[in-house]
Amino acid sequence: MRRRGIGWKSPSTFQLRTGIGTVPPTTSTIGDLIIHPLLPIRVSFMLYSSSYLIQSRFHCLLLEVMSPILVFYFVLAYFSSNSSYRKSDIAWQIAILLLNPCLILIDHGHFQYNCISLGLTVGAIAAICTEKDLVGSFLFTLALNHKQMSAYFAPAFFSHLLGKCMRHRNPIVEVLKLGLVVLGTFAIIWSPYLHSVDDLLQVLSRLAPFERGIYEDYVANFWCTTSVLIKWKRLFSVKLLKFLSFTATLSACLPSMVQQIRTPSKQGFLYGLLCSSFSFYLFSFQVHEKSILLPLLPASMLALDEPSLFRHFLHYALLSMFPLVVRDKLVQAYLSIYALTFLIINASNQGRQKMGAFLSGGVLFGCLLFCSLVLHIVYLVVRPPERYPFIFEAVIMLLCFSQFMFIAVFTNIKQWTLSKAVPQMDKQKFN
Repeated sequence: MRRRGIGWKSPSTFQLRTGIGTVPPTTSTIGDLIIHPLLPIRVSFMLYSSSYLIQSRFHCLLLEVMSPILVFYFVLAYFSSNSSYRKSDIAWQIAILLLNPCLILIDHGHFQYNCISLGLTVGAIAAICTEKDLVGSFLFTLALNHKQMSAYFAPAFFSHLLGKCMRHRNPIVEVLKLGLVVLGTFAIIWSPYLHSVDDLLQVLSRLAPFERGIYEDYVANFWCTTSVLIKWKRLFSVKLLKFLSFTATLSACLPSMVQQIRTPSKQGFLYGLLCSSFSFYLFSFQVHEKSILLPLLPASMLALDEPSLFRHFLHYALLSMFPLVVRDKLVQAYLSIYALTFLIINASNQGRQKMGAFLSGGVLFGCLLFCSLVLHIVYLVVRPPERYPFIFEAVIMLLCFSQFMFIAVFTNIKQWTLSKAVPQMDKQKFN
C-alpha cells in the first residue's frame, strides 16, 4: 500500500520477531505534511521500509530538533492563556515541562519519541481549558493516533467534555459536534488502511500486543509487583487477565470520571488526567517503564499547585526507570540530569517557598527517600545472589509502586475536594 510516493507499509512488511510495530498513522501523516518537503535533501530516511536500518546523523538530529518543537508551542499556548499565573511562574512551569528528566532520557537516550504525542495532549488540554473543545478533541485524537498510550488520558477527556456538554441547553447537539470531530479525524488518519481488511486487522493487532503477557520486565504497577506472590501468567489465561485488568482499570478511573461529569472544572480536569493515567499505569494490560511519562505530564502541569507532591513523584518516576537506564548504559546521563533537575527545582522561589510542605511528611518520607538513594548505589555496585538475580529490580519496583499508589489515592481525594472548593460551572445558554 503506497501513498504519494512515500513507502506506506503494513506491519507484515517488518519482521514481527524484532518487536518493531507499524508506523503510527499520525506519524505517517506528519511525514507527508512536515518532513515531505525535505525529500530533496535526504530521500533515504523517508522510506519507512528501511528507516529502522538507517541511523544517519542527519536523521537523528532532525528528530532530536523537531520533536520538542511541538511540545514547546503547546506549552506556551497553555500557560500564556492562564492569566492567574505570574510571568515568573509561567517561565518556571515551562522549564519543568520541557526539562522533564524522564522525557529527556526516554526520547533522547532510549530513542522512543514521546514528545509529539505528549505535546499534542498538552495542546488539547490548553484548548479545552480555553473553551475550544472542538480543537481540543481534534488535537487529542491526533495524539491518540500517534501513540496509543495516549488512551491513558481518554477517560479524563471524555468525562470532562461530557460534563461540560451536559451543562449546555442542547447537550445532545454538543455531544454530536464532538463526535463528528473525533470520528472525522479518525477517518482521515486511518483512510490509507481502510482499503484492506487485512491491513486494518494487522495494524490493530500491533496496537494491542496481548500475546506478550500482562507485563514485561519489572514495571512498578500492580500486576508486576504482586507477581512476587501471585504468578498471574501461570495461573490465569490471557483472556481472564484481560478482563481483570480492564475491570481494575475502569474501577480505578470511575471515581475521577464521576466527579468531572458532576462538577467539571479546569483544575479538576488536570487532577482527572492524573488519576486516569495513573489508573492505566497501575492496572492496565502490558505496561512499559516509559509509561510513567503519561501521569508525569499532568503532575508537571500541577507543579505550581502541588510542588511537594510533584517533587516526590518525579523522584520515584526516575527511580522506576533506573533498571531500564542501566540496560541502555545511560547511568552517567541519568545521574547528571537527576542532580541538575532537582537543583533547578529547589533553587527556584517555588522550591524554597514550598520546601516546608515537602518535609512535613515526617520521618517516613525521609526514610523512603534515603532508601531509594541507597538502592541506586546497591543496584550499581552489589552483585545480586544467583538464586535471586532480579532481587534489586523487585525491591525498586515495590518501593515505587507503593509511592505511586499513595499519590494516586491522594490525587483522587484531592479531586473530590474540588467539588466543594471550586464553584460549579454555570449552565451556559445557547440559542
